[in-house]
Amino acid sequence: MGAGPAGLMLSHLLHLEGIESVVLESRSRAHVRERVRAGVLEQGVVELMQQTGIGERVSRLGIRMRGIDFRFGGEPHLVEFSAASGGRYAMVWPQHELVEDLANARVAAGGEIRYEAPVVALEDLDGSKPSIRLKNQDSLDCDFVAGCDGFHGICRGAIPASVLKEHDHIFPFGWLGVLAEAPPAWPDITWGCHPREFAMMSMRTPTMTRLYLQCPPDDDAANWSDERIWSELHERLDLPGGTKLNEGRIVQKGVAAMRSYVAEPMRHGRLFLAGDAAHIVPPTGAKGLNSAMADVRVLARALAEHYKRGNDALIERYSETCLRRMWLVQRFSTWLCTTVHRFPDTDAFTRRLQLAELQYMAGTETGRRMFAENFTGLPVDL
Repeated sequence: MGAGPAGLMLSHLLHLEGIESVVLESRSRAHVRERVRAGVLEQGVVELMQQTGIGERVSRLGIRMRGIDFRFGGEPHLVEFSAASGGRYAMVWPQHELVEDLANARVAAGGEIRYEAPVVALEDLDGSKPSIRLKNQDSLDCDFVAGCDGFHGICRGAIPASVLKEHDHIFPFGWLGVLAEAPPAWPDITWGCHPREFAMMSMRTPTMTRLYLQCPPDDDAANWSDERIWSELHERLDLPGGTKLNEGRIVQKGVAAMRSYVAEPMRHGRLFLAGDAAHIVPPTGAKGLNSAMADVRVLARALAEHYKRGNDALIERYSETCLRRMWLVQRFSTWLCTTVHRFPDTDAFTRRLQLAELQYMAGTETGRRMFAENFTGLPVDL
């Protein structure tokens, strides 16, 4: 269920194991292809793409990240991934490009992807043959259902309320995201941990920059003129006497809320949740897409054991395995949020503690290693 990164990657991995699957997507392929979202891949995801035959473009066109430049106290503080974590890295590769890689691979292999196929009901999830009812009155019988249909999809709601436990936290700020036709001003993704509020410069291509500004969670992008956007970005990111942020035509802008969410368990009968259907993380640590990839790697291996060896031990442990990693991801993402953002009630004492956290993280070997290892990706099985 869902032709985003999680659903397509799971179908791709199952195909390589000789297991047939059908991908159902409620939207058109054009809509899925054009969604502009995450843009950073952990090393393990890049290696998975390369190992499974879809890594040619990311290896050739992706931007390998050296590290992240934290700017605070009027100075740059580069945390270099390779030096801090024994050679690890992350890669800039937009989500819509990953979706294209996966969709092309499934089509080339004869995989079945049904676009514009909304589902209205999931039935007999506790039985041996779940059934999926489509809006057009068709139905599909299967062995298992993988809910990769996002936070607002139908799958999570199919788990009885008496079974499902939900953990939800809303942060008191949002991000104004901007896509601009401007080359990145600096070689590294740059985080402005400014006393005013947080800002970030990332890159999508050598000529396109992705930028973020902390703002109220209920703000409207219409409140932000181009002049105001560039003024705030310069204030929060530029350093005295240093290279200035490059400006360009703004082609997209929107406000995203910041929240953390976890649903448990991630399995009910023959239904499995993966990715945003099961958990949401704030974008600060670039963990949403990467966590979805970790889920489907665990699920693909579990299903392969079921079909090839009749062994359901990994299926039984699916939720436990994924949640153990996810809570560590939530810990890292929440720590980043509380360290780099200015909260509405931040006092002088709290601000000094935030600066101390930044100094420890960027200024000590232990702090740099902790950040680099988490950002470039924890192991799938912990």
